[in-house]
Amino acid sequence: MRWAALALALVSTPATAEITAARYIDPTTRYAHGVLGDAIEHETLEVTMSGGRTARIHWPDTVVFEDTNPRVIDVTGDGKSDVIVVEAHEDQGARLAIYGLADGTLVRLAETPWIGRSNRWLAPVGAADLDGDGAIEIAYIDRPHLAKTLRVWRYDGGALTQIAHLAGLTNHRIGERDIAGGIRDCGSGPEMIVADATWAQIMAVRLLEGTALQATPIAPHQGRSSFTKVLRCE
Repeated sequence: MRWAALALALVSTPATAEITAARYIDPTTRYAHGVLGDAIEHETLEVTMSGGRTARIHWPDTVVFEDTNPRVIDVTGDGKSDVIVVEAHEDQGARLAIYGLADGTLVRLAETPWIGRSNRWLAPVGAADLDGDGAIEIAYIDRPHLAKTLRVWRYDGGALTQIAHLAGLTNHRIGERDIAGGIRDCGSGPEMIVADATWAQIMAVRLLEGTALQATPIAPHQGRSSFTKVLRCE
């Protein structure tokens, strides 16, 4: 099995630099999965830092960024933004990864295991302190077209640890260009907003006591507009 060598476009930046934006560049067709509506993925993650400088992470060989957009959020709790992405390996399928700045250099901070098989994908829900313990949790749907399983990982001590999972949920259908749902807080704590496995209902899922997931149907699914209303707490 061949493993890609990760090429870093290192930029000398002050240790106080912060990530302000992120995007994928360098489109490629070498990973012919096409789950997001076409066969184009990206080889490079580029971040913009305070002061306007940029830094890049480039996968030159067997890995691509198979994703809609990078997500800029403080995962480590240091008050500075990190970046959450989805990467896909030609033999091992997708994983979720976190990138951030360490002494002014863009580095990978943590990652989940690869799913383990080519053309198997995951669709992020979002990241937040889902149970109020001060640590950030990251949620995604593992294989939204097959396994349809919500998985929640906690970032702590420089690593991601899976703390909960629940089957029967999804947030993406093959060919869609975006990912449905997200995380909302309507005044009583954060909830993950996804669909049930049949796309009949929009579901609100809470992380209880750090390890249990509770899913509640809250509205009929009637397309993306129904997700928009729910995320606005309407």
